[in-house]
Amino acid sequence: MSALAIGYLSLALIGLLIYSGMHVAVALAVVSLLGVWAITGHFWLGMTYVMQAASDSIAEYTFGVVPLFVLMGLAFSESGFGRDMFAGVSQLTRRLPAGLGVGTVIANALFATVTGVSIASAAVFSRVAIPEMVRSGYNQRLALGIVVGSSVLGMLIPPSLLMILFAILTDTSIGALFAGGVGPGLLLTLAYCVYLVGLGYLRPELLNEKARDLRIAERKGNALLIIPSLLLAACVLGGIYGGIFTPTEAGAVGALAALLLALAARRMGLASIWRISVQTGHITAAVCFLIIGATVYSGMLSLSGLPTSIVEFATSSGVGPVGFLFLFSAVVIVLGTILDSGSTILVSAPLGYPVALHLGIDPIHFGLVTIFGAEVGLLTPPFGLTAFVVQATMKDEGVKLNDVWRGSFPFLLVMIVILALIILFPQIVLFL
Repeated sequence: MSALAIGYLSLALIGLLIYSGMHVAVALAVVSLLGVWAITGHFWLGMTYVMQAASDSIAEYTFGVVPLFVLMGLAFSESGFGRDMFAGVSQLTRRLPAGLGVGTVIANALFATVTGVSIASAAVFSRVAIPEMVRSGYNQRLALGIVVGSSVLGMLIPPSLLMILFAILTDTSIGALFAGGVGPGLLLTLAYCVYLVGLGYLRPELLNEKARDLRIAERKGNALLIIPSLLLAACVLGGIYGGIFTPTEAGAVGALAALLLALAARRMGLASIWRISVQTGHITAAVCFLIIGATVYSGMLSLSGLPTSIVEFATSSGVGPVGFLFLFSAVVIVLGTILDSGSTILVSAPLGYPVALHLGIDPIHFGLVTIFGAEVGLLTPPFGLTAFVVQATMKDEGVKLNDVWRGSFPFLLVMIVILALIILFPQIVLFL
């Protein structure tokens, strides 16, 4: 069997193993080992290759950015600043039609600037925003959809864990990806807000805000509660864009600043610091396994010649850069129905990245299209991880998973429209 045939066969085997329930990292590593063994005819050569790739993939200095940004996000979330942020923004938007929904979206966008994880946003705002919207008169499904839809901003607005993963996997600049994520993140935030304001005018019965003096926003001057998050975001992102420090150094500064803010506000003790440190270790270990599996998988594909074959096919088909991005986005979205967004990136990027470079697509543009497509998967059944998080958080309130799916569907459509705009107009990503 030729090396190219082994490469194509490995794709089918990986898909079969993932659908059967095997962990993505394990499936990638096992199939890559078998692939190298089949191509070279030497088992121990394959083992040596896997061990070397495993060591090299996480030994780089830039990998240190992962635990640092995870720690920063967990510290900020644990200290309750997300609840304060929602209160402050809700006070500012309370006079708008659908003001509480708009406030939830904007608060999620601000929360994204210091967390970088969509699941954290979904968990925090499920407990804070949904009860307040329902109490205020919102249709429950709409309230669920607002939180699920806006939670994806956690991975689109920098700093983002998905951007870091893509950068490590493709050797792309983390800072450039962070800059590229600003446009899509702000555009999606604006699109959600416009949709909700329009809904407030056209379907006011869905969000009858009968309690403008919301309990969560009763205190005078509570708009000032957003200041800690703004300071932290300005410190981290301002330092990166201003050239003061690297993304890895920014992660260290952000993690330290988040801990100091929490301690200064007496929001966190030693027990809490220990708990989020353990959680950071767990998340980082999981990310390590995924990166190792993806690195081995990418190397095996190169050895088989599969990327070159796909490049030749894409070139001869005449599909063009825009057509390729639409097709690739569709594949990523389909993968997102069965995988989490990180796994989707790690499976799809090694296949699509060489083709994108050959077709002259900017790496940053391709990266943001890939990340955006993976985030669409967070809202799509049957996997839709954020939907599961919201449903689990609100289970005691009688919320069913079907309610979450139906509530998030309009926001899914908005995301697909924005994804199409990002593909058609690269300037949305590359304007900075």
